[in-house]
Amino acid sequence: MAKIVFKEMTAQELTAKSHELRHELFNLRVQQATARLEKPHRIPQLRRDIARCETRISQLRLATQRV
Repeated sequence: MAKIVFKEMTAQELTAKSHELRHELFNLRVQQATARLEKPHRIPQLRRDIARCETRISQLRLATQRV
């Protein structure tokens, strides 16, 4: 997912997206453990997207605390 998309989302949308990405990552890890993973490159992508979501959520929290 593009970085720009995360900057346009609200805190609630980011939280929901982060939860969705974590769920998908969990499912991929289960598939990896059972040797049925078709897209192994997706795991690092998801981890980066989760980090981007969490970073943006932190930025929004800090912005509201400063005001």
